[in-house]
Amino acid sequence: MFEIIRDFHLILASASPRRKEILQQAGFSFSIRKKNIEESYSPSLHPLEVPTFLAKKKAESYAHELSPNEILITADTVVILENQILGKPQNKQEAFQMLTRLSGKKHAVVTGICLSSYLHQHTFDQITYVYFKPLSQAQIEYYIEHYSPFDKAGAYGIQEWIGLIGVSRIEGCFYNVVGFPIQKFCDELQNFVKNF
Repeated sequence: MFEIIRDFHLILASASPRRKEILQQAGFSFSIRKKNIEESYSPSLHPLEVPTFLAKKKAESYAHELSPNEILITADTVVILENQILGKPQNKQEAFQMLTRLSGKKHAVVTGICLSSYLHQHTFDQITYVYFKPLSQAQIEYYIEHYSPFDKAGAYGIQEWIGLIGVSRIEGCFYNVVGFPIQKFCDELQNFVKNF
């Protein structure tokens, strides 16, 4: 894996500490470049298409800045419940409403990733289904008070307390729910470099 990319420099265009940590745990060396890009999209887009659209949109702002040996990684993760995207909550009330809606239900977590070089671009996504058991009001309030739901889509982190006590099962990649589908990323990156 690392032999095939040794002549390339990876750039992660994300401030997400979870994406950074997952890539580091997988043994990747990379630098971070972050821009503030408005994460807007047309309401006509199907929710499943939004993460890849946003990952590609983020990549566009770096299009003329990449050197021949650089590969840019942009990503976006959304939570979809009943065909509606749940973003990052703005306050405690929004976080409580989101977690109440997720309680006792199945939802989808979708991450879109865009790999870009100065000549090529490739996008892909990963879907994981997460099942929450019914959560009590006290459990939701405890999580909001003691953890940080405000920087997370859907107002929760599966690696935190609420994931430990509230998630009954998942279908698909666990690390996708954390924020980055590392196994699929490795496969797609190898193919991207081979077709460079």
